[in-house]
Amino acid sequence: MTPNKPTLHPRNRHQGRYDFPALIKAHPDLARFTIINPYGNPSIDFANPEAVRVFNRALLKAQYGIAHWDIPADYLCPPIPGRADYIHVLADLLGEDNAGEVPRGAQVRALDIGVGANCIYPLLGHSDYRWRFVGTDIDAVALASANAIVQANKLDKAISLRLQAQPRHILSGLLQDGERFEVTLCNPPFHASREEATRGSQRKWKNLGKQDPKRKLPVLNFGGQNNELWCEGGEIRFVTQLVNESVQYAQQVLWFSSLVSKASNLPAIEAALKKVGAKALRTLEMGQGQKQSRLVAWSFHDDEARTAWLSVRR
Repeated sequence: MTPNKPTLHPRNRHQGRYDFPALIKAHPDLARFTIINPYGNPSIDFANPEAVRVFNRALLKAQYGIAHWDIPADYLCPPIPGRADYIHVLADLLGEDNAGEVPRGAQVRALDIGVGANCIYPLLGHSDYRWRFVGTDIDAVALASANAIVQANKLDKAISLRLQAQPRHILSGLLQDGERFEVTLCNPPFHASREEATRGSQRKWKNLGKQDPKRKLPVLNFGGQNNELWCEGGEIRFVTQLVNESVQYAQQVLWFSSLVSKASNLPAIEAALKKVGAKALRTLEMGQGQKQSRLVAWSFHDDEARTAWLSVRR
């Protein structure tokens, strides 16, 4: 394949152009959604939510062995290559504390904050590294969908799910006494209001060249419920709250982490981490195509303690 995603993590399975013949072979229903884009390459219409769902289903089956995957209408349908990058970058972060070797297997436990109806991070993380996951969410419908995916693929020994019954909290009340996680991950709500989310979507259409006054386009091409897309105060408030709540579980988690979409939010997040006494802070850049993103990771353990933690797990 001709590489056209040079910024993806080297271990990301989605290097180069998508192999549509292989995807269609894995999931024949994709054929009816396949089009030829303006560059003469096979693609799908990413404005069509059903096409995106079927495309993701084919990717997961062909490249990860996930035979059954579906989400309810109007729930977030994630771009899989970018989600995979988050997992790989976290794996490298753990590897830094493990003599340069990425830790694999069920001894590594990850907590996915906001697992959503798609359950994508646990599926990718278990497939690539055999980590065990706990996925949490405030939405019972989303958790029911995620559980259906887990059960259909017989992954209940690797992936468990929990309802956050206190929607104004993120971590509080979730972790059990004595429970330990090597890493947490989170893709926080990006926008501060529905109106802001809609404006962001309109900018996205313009950038993609998809503006067409004769055509009715969905509000967001990947769907999404309110709590998936926006929250009061937006990303900065959510991540800052996560930082503050993480103190309570400082000794139960090796690395906390969150995606940060807006680089302008980094100074405030870093200031919050210094205020709570984080002993280690990493800002790790990621890129998918022309999109640049980053994750922030922090730990309340020093270098020696982190190495000791993982050496016990080996």
